[in-house]
Formats: sequence, structure tokens, C-alpha cells
Amino acid sequence: MTSDPLTAVAGRAPDRPAVVDDRRGLGGDLRVLDFAALDALTNRIANGLDALGVEPGSHVAWCGQNSLELIAMLHACRKAGVVSVPLNYRLADEELAYVLADCDAVAAVVDAAVAGRIAAASHGAPRLRHLAVFGGEPPAAGSTTRAAIGTFADLLAGDEPPDPARRQGPTTSMIYTSGTTGRPKGALKPAGDPAQLDAFLDLVHYDDGGVFITTGPLYHSGPNAFAGRAQGRGMTVVTQYRFDPLDWLRLVEEWGVTATFSAPTPVRRICALDDDAFAAHDVSSMRSMVANAAPWPQALKEAYLARFPADSLREVYGATELGIITLLDAGDQLTKPASCGKVLPLVELELRTDDGGVVDEPFEPGEIWVRASSVLAGYHNAPDKFAEEHDPDGWHTVGDIAYRDDEDYLYVCDRRKDVIISGGVNIYPAEIEAVLERHPDVFEATVFGIPSDEWGEAVHAVVEARRGDLDAAEVIAFARTHLTGYKVPRSVDFVTELPRTGSGKVLKRQLRAPYWEGTGRLV
Repeated sequence: MTSDPLTAVAGRAPDRPAVVDDRRGLGGDLRVLDFAALDALTNRIANGLDALGVEPGSHVAWCGQNSLELIAMLHACRKAGVVSVPLNYRLADEELAYVLADCDAVAAVVDAAVAGRIAAASHGAPRLRHLAVFGGEPPAAGSTTRAAIGTFADLLAGDEPPDPARRQGPTTSMIYTSGTTGRPKGALKPAGDPAQLDAFLDLVHYDDGGVFITTGPLYHSGPNAFAGRAQGRGMTVVTQYRFDPLDWLRLVEEWGVTATFSAPTPVRRICALDDDAFAAHDVSSMRSMVANAAPWPQALKEAYLARFPADSLREVYGATELGIITLLDAGDQLTKPASCGKVLPLVELELRTDDGGVVDEPFEPGEIWVRASSVLAGYHNAPDKFAEEHDPDGWHTVGDIAYRDDEDYLYVCDRRKDVIISGGVNIYPAEIEAVLERHPDVFEATVFGIPSDEWGEAVHAVVEARRGDLDAAEVIAFARTHLTGYKVPRSVDFVTELPRTGSGKVLKRQLRAPYWEGTGRLV
């Protein structure tokens, strides 16, 4: 049987640093594990899950800000043969309770900073039997949870490799995406074809002995997947517990960081630091900044290239449901503005018309459909939703609209769905609209994204009110009590009547168009 990828690296480079949890710039401590120690720790977690009776194929959740323990969970879940379920610690309490119940996790490993919220949210999750807490004392057991609460140390068992028969089922992780119908969905992710993964990692220079830094939360599919891929290549992973741009520069210099993956917002904050900050930190080690999660404006790319090595910037297009699909290489960043590159090896991509025909002509838009080993295996508890986006031949869509130029470079220009991408995070308006319409004085609400220099897109609501004196501050305050912060509308307009089609559907595109006028795009 093929060796586990972490075990394989530990065998050839046992003393190389595997994970660096460096919080000294944030007033905390430094912890470093080499590959041999990380491999042993992940064995102990996997064996501990086995000792608790967690069966292969079960779902195991984890939650917290970036840390050594979360990196260990990425590998331990694989070794235990369970499905890894990252939980977003930024969710509002009712959102967290829904996801925890829906994901069917039988065990959870969480940071003490969020353990109380997880315990309280778990009252509606009857399958959750075990809660292990790291980074501090666990909350007292109480009537809010049925789970047995213990410490991370209580979980650990023997450090021998777990039974290989448990290893890696048909899906390796379940990442929650916001739902177009108002509820998040768990996207079941397959292990994928190693050849597809290796071809991509070669192109972005994820090399044995390199150093990766987590520029984003590990519950997000991008930082999560790239951290795991980096370690499978023998790269050290530096975790930043809480993003701080100046501390990020320190970590890049001190640990000789060669690679990362980032949404535009963190890099915008890094590049906004003054010249003195960059003069005090050497960032010349950076070889591969992979831009994704939301489009990087050309001005941000130029700002990055003015600060970092000119051949280090690459952009990819992908989605939680699809994996990584295209690559715009370093040499094309300034010559192909607004493009997300060419289709990667072992990935098939078609542009389709509304009636299902294939678009063959350049500069003609169509909906992106993808077939690859990285495409999700399904949505947990939502087979009908999966069937809407998946065809019998294995092609999948997330509703993005794009065109190719005459050199086969892809340009994403619109969305069939209403998804908003703000700060690299997918936000679905239906979820927000459902909350706003619970306000007693809101008759109907529609939500969409408008341009934002800081976030790429900002959440905007248009409300048809039941009373004339309802104001934006009241609507926003109501939303904040029910939604996590990044989903709360940043602005609100009021109309006497929302515009509609003949069938009664709100003309959201008509409302959105004036905000995007002159930008050259609709997203």
C-alpha cells in the first residue's frame, strides 16, 4: 500500500521543520515540530479517534484560528480514514449551530477560544459524542451539549501508524459553502488524481524543502488545501494565528517563506504598509504567490510586483466545488490583464450556452463546465442541489460565465448565480435576504455585490419596507444579530417597489448594473 504522504516525507527528512506556529509577533510563543514529530502526533490523534470508536468514513469537525493543532488535524483525519470538516469560527451562533448539526460530526477538535461556542451550538447535533479542546481549559460540561468534553491530550493514543485499512475513503474533506437557498452546503471533496495535483504543483514551484505560510484561515478551502499540498511536497508550513500584515512580513523574512496562497484583501493590506516596513524586511525568498479566492485587480497586482520578486506572482481560477482549474503564469500578469489563464493539465473545461451547446468561438461568453478528478463528489444532505449543477457525464458548474481570447486565455466576466465574493469569501445573497425579511418592517429585500476597493465586492441590500421611516442603520443592526460580520450589508437602499420580470422575479441585474458601470465587468 502506498505510504501516507506525511509519513513518506518524515521518512526522508525527519529533522526538517514541518510546522512552525510562531506567535511571537502577536505576543505569544513559538512552537516547532519536525516531520518525524508531526508524523508521530498525527498517528496519535488518528489512533485516539479509533480508541473513541470513531469509525472510518465518519465526519470529524475541527475549529479554531490557524495553529499547529489544525495542521495536525489535516493529516490525522486522512490517517484515520475519516472525513475532515473545518468549521468557520467567524460564523454567528445560529449559523454555527446549523452547520454543526448538518455536518453529522461524531467528534470535534477545537481551540479553547471557541470551545464554549461550539459546546453551546452542539445541543442540536445529536451525533456529536466527543469534544477535545486544545490551547486552554475546556468549558465545563453542562446541559448545552451531549458530547463528552475533554482536552486534546486526552485524545492522544499510541504513536504507531494507524491501521492502513482505515486510510482514505472516497472523500477526504467536507467544506461548507454558503447556500443559494439560504443554508450552507457541505461540499464533499475527493482525494483526486495525484497526477493532476503533481502537474499543478510543478507549475507553481511548490518544491521539496520550500516554506509555505498560511495567508488566510485554514477553514477556507484554499489555504487548507494548499497547506496540505505543500507539506505533501516536503515543505515547511508556517501558521499565522491571526493575520497581521507587519507580522506577516516578519514571518516571511525570518522563516524564508517561498510560497503562499492568498485572496486579494490580505495582500492589499500588506502592500499598503509604508516603505520603511518593507525596507526593514527581506521578502526576496518569495517564489510563488498564488492569487485566488477573488479576482485581483490589476492595480493590486502592480502594487505586489513593486514590492516582491517579479516572477513570483501567479493567479489561478477555481472553486471549492471544482478545485484549481486554470493558471495565469508569472510572465502573463501584465500582458493578460483580467485573465485567469489557461486550463491546467488533466482538466477539461467547456463553455456552454443556455441551451447546452458548446461555445467554440473566441470572445463569445458561456457558462463554465468542468470535468476533473478534483470536482466535488456531492453535497452532504443535498443531492438535489448537486444534481442541478452536475451532468451524467461528470461535468460540473458553479455558474460562472467566461470567454476565451484568441490565444485560449480564459476571462471570467459574470455569474449566473448571485454569489458575492468579498475579501475572498463566497457570500450567497439568499441567506442574507432570508434574514432581512424576518425583520417585521421589511416587506422584501434583495441583496447583491457592489464594487469595493478594499474587499473587491461589498454586500449591498435594496429593501421594500412596510413603513416609511425604516432606515439603513436599523436594517444593518438587525442583520448583525443573525449573521456573521462579513455577511452583514455594508449599505442599504430603499425603494417603493422592487423591479420585476413579467413572472414576478426581482430584476437584480437591473438594480446592480449602475454600480458596476464603467468597471468593464459585472463582478
